[in-house]
Amino acid sequence: MLVPVPSSPHLSHREHRLPDKRWAIAERELERVEAIVQATQLSPLLAQVLTNRGITTPGQAEIFLDPDLQVLPSPLEDFPDLAVSVELLQEAIANQHKIAICGDYDADGMTSTALLLRALRALGAEVDYAIPSRMSEGYGINERIVEDFHREGVRLILTVDNGIAAVKPIARARELGLAVIVTDHHEVPPEIPPANAILNPKLIHEDSPYRGVAGVGVAYVLAVTLAQQLDAKDLGNLLLELFTLGTIADLAPLTGVNRRWVKRGLQRLPKSQIPGVQALIQVAGLGSSKALKPEAIGFSLGPRINAVGRIADPQVVIELLTTDDMGIALERAMQCEQINQHRQQLCTQIEREAIAWYEASEIDLQDDRVLVIVQPNWHHGVIGIVASRLVERYGVPVFIGTYEDDDQKIRGSARSIPDFHVFEALEFCKEILEKHGGHQAAGGFTLLAENLEELRSRLRTFARASLQPDQLKPLLAIDVQAHLEQIDLSLYEQIDVLHPCGIQNPDPVFWTPNVRVVEQRLIGKDQAHLKVTLSQDVSQADTPLAAIAQPRIQALAWRWGEYYPLPNRVDIAYKLRVNEWQGNQTVELELVGVRLPSSENALRSPATVATQQAEFDYSGRQYTCGLYEQQKGKELRITNSEGEQLVIQKGQKLGWLLKPGAEAKPVDVSQPFFYQLIKTALSALG
Repeated sequence: MLVPVPSSPHLSHREHRLPDKRWAIAERELERVEAIVQATQLSPLLAQVLTNRGITTPGQAEIFLDPDLQVLPSPLEDFPDLAVSVELLQEAIANQHKIAICGDYDADGMTSTALLLRALRALGAEVDYAIPSRMSEGYGINERIVEDFHREGVRLILTVDNGIAAVKPIARARELGLAVIVTDHHEVPPEIPPANAILNPKLIHEDSPYRGVAGVGVAYVLAVTLAQQLDAKDLGNLLLELFTLGTIADLAPLTGVNRRWVKRGLQRLPKSQIPGVQALIQVAGLGSSKALKPEAIGFSLGPRINAVGRIADPQVVIELLTTDDMGIALERAMQCEQINQHRQQLCTQIEREAIAWYEASEIDLQDDRVLVIVQPNWHHGVIGIVASRLVERYGVPVFIGTYEDDDQKIRGSARSIPDFHVFEALEFCKEILEKHGGHQAAGGFTLLAENLEELRSRLRTFARASLQPDQLKPLLAIDVQAHLEQIDLSLYEQIDVLHPCGIQNPDPVFWTPNVRVVEQRLIGKDQAHLKVTLSQDVSQADTPLAAIAQPRIQALAWRWGEYYPLPNRVDIAYKLRVNEWQGNQTVELELVGVRLPSSENALRSPATVATQQAEFDYSGRQYTCGLYEQQKGKELRITNSEGEQLVIQKGQKLGWLLKPGAEAKPVDVSQPFFYQLIKTALSALG
């Protein structure tokens, strides 16, 4: 025998279905981590997270943790047309020329519109707005809106979160004698419109701290700069709240000025001076004197705003965010709540239908590398959300659409994986598209229904040229390994200093190997979610295999009902969350990945062939051993005459002891018995 082990339940032979993701575990940066720990007193786990974010020196870490330490250039230096834009607005305000804002129907566009309405009205401008109809007109300023503005006596048009591709409508505005300022953040096409001024972070230098602002960020920069020129500096604090809402809801990167301003805005939102923001927080059940976290906006406030633009009239949100009457604000917030509930129902229904359609099809995603689904009677306003869910489920770019105009046209949305550029894919298909736009991660398009098969063909061609088969599994970026005994309130509270977390600064993802699933059950509506109780064993130094039961920890896995039940032992990847109940706080895990323990995966791969093999005697017993090439490097396996096997990966202190039909057990291979056994095996292998 290798060594006696406690009895353990047999592994089930049932094939467990688990999330199929690529685990990308960051390399440890021990020297850099130690330097950051010394400078900041952060947990080494979180210091490693900072190095993963490109924060590699103590100085960079200090600025990251306190963004106000960064010295910002004036936006007038970085945005070439900002001075011209401010001058045009000053002239319009001074002469009481009518200004009109053309916004967009997503959260970014609506918060941008509300922000500039509040700012310009406070500065004495005569200003109104228009937002195109999502259902009948689609995205962006159009000639109908331009003509309407002209008839209403408008002299200056401001676009927000759109306009960079609107060559014809803006050319028409200039023909009619209107001045136009484009504020946008979308990709810049080969031909730009003939506006008087264009403010777009994609047109400024790449290392600018303003480079990542969303549409609402561009509007905020313009409004604050104008207010400073007109000596109305106090206005900026009010506008900061709308900037924060729009930036997080639009999934803008929380780096550069976004991180600095959102951090301030999150402190202000619970005590907002805007009645509509107060009402929205109240309806969402987020009332608190504490600063909000980005997920509160991303999962509570943002969807309630976005839902209106997707399936209802954006005017509801504009009134919500611009009124100073608390009664009206509460009415509009309740409308947002009801509309969002309807939006959730639509998403659930369409997602089920899309999954059923794909499962019944003969599509080979490994071959196509892109999923194109078009069905009738789907609500265009929510198919983008469904596309995101399908990307998460299948790990490929998703282009989803529905028929319009008596099934003569298709309008669609696209969502992507990190290695695939949606806007470039749509450009590749532009000859058959009537309209398209977007950026790397998402986009929208319209085409004649007769061109659907040609669209499928071109997208397949583009995807095959852009993606390798191993890029099709969803990528799970993992920051650092942790033991469950390290997960406590102290660590959770330290994560607060990394906030605001979001795009390009995601919440830390930890992983823990060989966790025991103690209990598990399905919860929620339709049993869609999974709640589990987990524990992790360690080995004492004097008795290597005497397991110590660690305190149990609760974990939730959203939308994992289909993976129930999980195997008895798994590797887990997770984020931290806090559960508050009757005044008590406990830390829980939010599972984002799970897989069989890696040594079991390797052991069960029949195609694995030893590169070297040998037999040897040790302590009066006969053993065989072999070296195997695995993805993580070389692996040594030692087997006794009873079929028990010790598995050790190169450079690891923890090995695995496997008995036929039983669970793998972790063992400390630095203990004398195992150390001498391994030394003898390596000697036999030469």
